[in-house]
Amino acid sequence: MKIGCIVGVRPEFIRASIVSKELRKQHEEILIHTGQHYDYQMNSVFFDELNISKPKYFLEVGSGSHGYQIGEMIKRIEKVLIKERPEIVLLHGDTNSTLAGSLAASKLHIKIAHVEAGLRSFDRSMPEEINRILVDHCSDLLFCPTNNAVWNLKNEGISKGVYLTGDLTVDSLFAYKAIAEKKSNILKKLNLENKDFLVATLHRAENIDNIGDLKNIVDAFSEIKENIVFPLHPRTEKTLKKYNLYDKFAETVQLTEPLGFLDFLQLMSASRMILTDSGGIQKEAYILKIPCITLRKNTEWIETIEDGWNILVGANKKKIIEAISEFKPSSNTYSNRFGEGDAVQKIMSAVNEKI
Repeated sequence: MKIGCIVGVRPEFIRASIVSKELRKQHEEILIHTGQHYDYQMNSVFFDELNISKPKYFLEVGSGSHGYQIGEMIKRIEKVLIKERPEIVLLHGDTNSTLAGSLAASKLHIKIAHVEAGLRSFDRSMPEEINRILVDHCSDLLFCPTNNAVWNLKNEGISKGVYLTGDLTVDSLFAYKAIAEKKSNILKKLNLENKDFLVATLHRAENIDNIGDLKNIVDAFSEIKENIVFPLHPRTEKTLKKYNLYDKFAETVQLTEPLGFLDFLQLMSASRMILTDSGGIQKEAYILKIPCITLRKNTEWIETIEDGWNILVGANKKKIIEAISEFKPSSNTYSNRFGEGDAVQKIMSAVNEKI
């Protein structure tokens, strides 16, 4: 059988690397890369490190407004789907690439399978939230990482084709953590000691485009007097330089270029705490048992909050500083709410059953 897989950004590359290995044992995979991430460190390095087969189609959409990106993706994906005619299209997550793939496939009456279905932050000001809702309501197979995700779909009237699979992030971290420890030299390269530093990431528009909030975060990072390693998303770096904030960081904040998956996984694993506005990294921190401070007012990964391993602080400087010094999760509250690392088997079983 022919299965189309559409990816465009870092988390999708990682999930696709796990699924593709199993999928290609039984089916023909048509891997379509929209080009939503086009910088090497945000893109090709993941294919190299994770040994993912090169995409059959690279659509080179690049950056732009949401309307431009989604419109271009739909046009270009549609051409590929008409040419290839896969039996099913597999989508990962909540990105513009995922939404465009679902709209193109649904108009061509191609079945849609959605990995990470049912996630909700209940904040419709987030573009990702709109994407999640629309994709789920277009999908034929909905692979939910948690019980909460299943419940969210039920509340929206979706029960057909819903599967509780666990989260592919567990599968990927199980698969790559030992490889990262063996292959990565990032700790030596950055002169870091185990559990003697924090890791920070920042990329969401709500933080980057609001200069007051961005300055609050920069000030908080600089005032806490702890070593922070801060790999810069290209968009974040550009904004910091534009508003003369790049040089405002204290010497304790080590700014780096974007990192490959193995280096970043090793960095997270060795850190004392993670500060982020990324949904995926919140979940990765939980699975790795690293305390997480989320620089947002809400999260789609409510399980990490409920179990006490994640705290929401937004861009409030005082709350960020207080959380870094006071937040201490308890190992007694940790659970396997994201599954046992067998999500890929459950996903493939459902796909094979429905094709």
